[in-house]
Amino acid sequence: MNIHEYQAKEILKKFGLPILKGKSYNKNLETLSADIEDLNGPPWVVKSQIHAGGRGAGHFKNSFNDKGGVQVVFEKNEVSSIAKSMMGNVLITKQTGEIGKTVNHIFIEEGCEIDRELYLSLLVDRNNSKVMMMISSAGGMDIEEVAVSNPEKIINIHFTKYKDISLDESLQIKLEITKSQLDELTSITNKLLNAFTSIDASTIEINPLVLNKEGNFVLLDAKISLDDNALFRHPELAELKDLTEEDPLELQAAEHDMNYVKLDGSIGCMVNGAGLAMATMDIIKQFGKEPANFLDLGGTANKDRVIMGFKIIQSDPNVKSILINIFGGIIHCDMIANGIVEAVKELDFKLPLVVRFQGTNSREGKNVINNSNLGLIAIEDFTEAAKKVVELAKE
Repeated sequence: MNIHEYQAKEILKKFGLPILKGKSYNKNLETLSADIEDLNGPPWVVKSQIHAGGRGAGHFKNSFNDKGGVQVVFEKNEVSSIAKSMMGNVLITKQTGEIGKTVNHIFIEEGCEIDRELYLSLLVDRNNSKVMMMISSAGGMDIEEVAVSNPEKIINIHFTKYKDISLDESLQIKLEITKSQLDELTSITNKLLNAFTSIDASTIEINPLVLNKEGNFVLLDAKISLDDNALFRHPELAELKDLTEEDPLELQAAEHDMNYVKLDGSIGCMVNGAGLAMATMDIIKQFGKEPANFLDLGGTANKDRVIMGFKIIQSDPNVKSILINIFGGIIHCDMIANGIVEAVKELDFKLPLVVRFQGTNSREGKNVINNSNLGLIAIEDFTEAAKKVVELAKE
């Protein structure tokens, strides 16, 4: 689960990390002018809050200036006008694509005199099951380009323990910092590791981590992604979820205990089981088409869930045909088949539909589909079912 920068900074501040003072707003900016008096400036920084990177290099759909979604402001009276122009506007970045994202939150922060920008992040390295810190002297908006063109500038450090960490003195030379700054960075690393493990984060990214004119480190930007599977331990963090940033179809699926992710292809997929869903998407690509979605009905699929699955897939105008791939275990194939037939009738579903059953009562399920007189096609072989659904999409 992703959270906004201002939320991430509120969390990190509790762990004693150096965070600048700021104020967040959700649509209502009425108190902004008064709040500015409590923030040291000039300058002040007006930051659009969306779940996407590259905000500063982005541009607004309804352009009021060309300075992007993060703007440094030196005139107090301009802070309010710029914030109002951002709020409700659509910010387009490299990560959002041309559709952009609507800005529903604004963060106003004190300015900082920057001497240098660095990059720091913590994440789980799944290759060796350890927390890893990535750090680079080349921080800022171009860190992605650094990773491609100058990967040697990014230093990876794996941790075998998460307390009382001592950073190697060689890092002082590599990052071109002083001994006292290395000590300060060591303290920051320990506090970040404490935060990372305490909140069950999957990533914490600080870009940039800056050295100010006094030579001290400041976390100028912060991004936190939380492990969804651990949110049951942190109900207070689960409440930070911004539903306006979520895909409405994904939310609708989650409400019915299904996992849905919209993709860019033309073949709709409805499957029970994440592994089978991945295999289904792979074989569709093998035959020259792209899946339109990942949709896992779960192990206890029923008629109501099938109907909701159809509604979600049907709402995507890019879908040309649908492959339903069911492995019968706890749930019997003939029960799902009856649910499919009833759902197609109830929704007056018109898209070409191929069904593949394996497992408990698969033959009975296949007969239900083929005898429905609804133009549905049941094919037992996985490969042949995939070929057929691709063929129907082309037609």
